[in-house]
Amino acid sequence: MANDNDDIRRRIRTIPDFPKPGILFRDITTLLLDAEGLRLTIERMAEKVEGKIDLVAGIEARGFLFGAALAVKLGTGVLLIRKDGKLPGATIAEDYALEYGTDRIAIHADACAPGARVLLVDDLIATGGTARAAVRLLRKAGAEVTQAAFVVDLPELGGADALRGEGIAVNALVAFEGH
Repeated sequence: MANDNDDIRRRIRTIPDFPKPGILFRDITTLLLDAEGLRLTIERMAEKVEGKIDLVAGIEARGFLFGAALAVKLGTGVLLIRKDGKLPGATIAEDYALEYGTDRIAIHADACAPGARVLLVDDLIATGGTARAAVRLLRKAGAEVTQAAFVVDLPELGGADALRGEGIAVNALVAFEGH
């Protein structure tokens, strides 16, 4: 469906050599500034959702923006997946590997009921490390996670394929070659 979303693709700016030489940074802030582009993005993401969803889980930070808007469109609540230490109260967490070291994400321990059908959302899927950790975390909480939605996929980095390998249907509106 990438050709069908060329209007969205054109609203995403590419910044070469950020954050380091050789990287093509896909900047969604230009999409967020465009009211029509943002509306189309949320509508098209919602169209890809299959079946009933109880919650939309947004990954910090840009996933909060798309996740909240999508939750409103789908008539669900939004669950925040945050960096560890950012949520008050009891939490459950999941560690995951980074290029150099590890990181940790968390949700409130009571964020979702066992068996809740949760859609995972973020702005971009690259290597999939954070998204895969989010799936593990949600499943640890008892959620049923079978779908993930992204605005952008960087297929050369393999994250969407890694999620598919864990039984997740992955939908992204646009794909960009090169990273």
